[in-house]
Amino acid sequence: MKSLVLRGLSKTFFDPYAGAHVVAVREVTLTVNQGEFISVVGPSGCGKTTLLNLIAGFLPPSSGEILLNDRPVSGPGPERGVVFQSFALFPWKTVLENVAFGPRMRGLPRAECERIAREYVGLAGLAEAAERYPNELSGGMQQRVGVARALANNPEVLLMDEPFASVDAQTRMTLQEELTRIWQERRPTIIFITHDVSEAVFLANRVVVMSKGSLLAQLDVALPRPRVWDRLIEDAAFKALSAQVLQLVRAA
Repeated sequence: MKSLVLRGLSKTFFDPYAGAHVVAVREVTLTVNQGEFISVVGPSGCGKTTLLNLIAGFLPPSSGEILLNDRPVSGPGPERGVVFQSFALFPWKTVLENVAFGPRMRGLPRAECERIAREYVGLAGLAEAAERYPNELSGGMQQRVGVARALANNPEVLLMDEPFASVDAQTRMTLQEELTRIWQERRPTIIFITHDVSEAVFLANRVVVMSKGSLLAQLDVALPRPRVWDRLIEDAAFKALSAQVLQLVRAA
């Protein structure tokens, strides 16, 4: 079942320093099926984040169209949740209150908001931290709150823009494992932007490689799940696919 369809999607910006227009995304056509996990990789400046911002509705396309379950995307909406690199939590709200924010904005009864929030706080492994504030949490825990808050709003698509880039390597591996576990349990449609080739392969069902605003290649990831680093880090198929993606990125 198709969830997200991009057709001939392009975005052009005017660069005042160069005095010319710059094409950030060029004629991208892509179909993402419901419940699929897509990673998007490519060198800096290849258009990954611009593509995500177009899908999120933060930017209007210069040409082409975006359809979500056959509905045109024309701006931001709750059916597309976004998790940023910065934690972007409300510092004056507890973990539970942060996660309950989306359901409250949808006008759900208070008891239902709390039930949903506790469900996703538990799913993210944060039940014991439910009444704590963001400044009392580690960076990894704060990013888990961000993921739980986005999922609690029941989005049709979860858009993630390098969400683990600002945490240390060990925490990042743990978050990657946690995200794959959550995806297996709930099967949201996820589009994950990253510079890290190993992260892209570890997480996704399909890796999309971008180059100069265009789609360069798409590679299916048939590695078994659940995925944990202790098993995959020396796996021959994982190494071979990561090397293939890296070669494409270096050539982009």
